Amino acid sequence: MLVLTRHINEKIIIGDNIEITVVDIQGDQVSLGIEAPREVPIHRKEIYEAIQAENRRAAQSVPGNLSRISQLLKRGQKGEDGGEGER
Repeated sequence: MLVLTRHINEKIIIGDNIEITVVDIQGDQVSLGIEAPREVPIHRKEIYEAIQAENRRAAQSVPGNLSRISQLLKRGQKGEDGGEGER
């Protein structure tokens, strides 16, 4: 881990297009301003971890959901009298 010391209004550059500015320091809290291209996602770590956990849960539920959807589609293809409906 790289550890840097910065004061208010001092900046850190990451790569060619990400700039982090120390905006304010109050007690043990630091406010940072981040300038980055829109396509670069920026999240607090706890939010990022929650997104990842939700993505894993969603990916695990896909096979069961696909099976249910398939069954519903098969039922929807049959007409009221049990015959083949329009396709």
